[in-house]
Amino acid sequence: MKPLPHRYQARIHGGPEGHAVLSSPGVPDLRTAPPVDFDGPGDAWSPEQLLLAAVEACFLLTFRAIAKASRIEFTALTVDAEGTVDRAGGSMRFTEIVLRPRIALPAGADPARVRRALEKAEATCLVSASLDTPVRLEPEVAI
Repeated sequence: MKPLPHRYQARIHGGPEGHAVLSSPGVPDLRTAPPVDFDGPGDAWSPEQLLLAAVEACFLLTFRAIAKASRIEFTALTVDAEGTVDRAGGSMRFTEIVLRPRIALPAGADPARVRRALEKAEATCLVSASLDTPVRLEPEVAI
């Protein structure tokens, strides 16, 4: 890891209607628009989906680093996320995010050790740690 602090850049460009385009140096652009729940077209990544995707990606990548450092082998990790948006504290916000990681392990793996590593990944993921929304972990471990 490079020394801290790290800095990241993103840009969005759009007009008075339709899709907007997210960009960042060195990565493909992404179309974004409101979700159907907010009267959007539902055919592009919404801010709500992007937030969940950021939590999922951070969780998976954090787990990879923990697994590597702990010499935990796994064959696949899929993470589903579900976020609830509701009114709380006088504003509309995410009130909960549930992460459902499903991890496949090779024969002979220690499921309890892997569960602890999954919990550590959730606790140390910098994206979810930066949010004021509770994140609940519901792991499924399969050998």
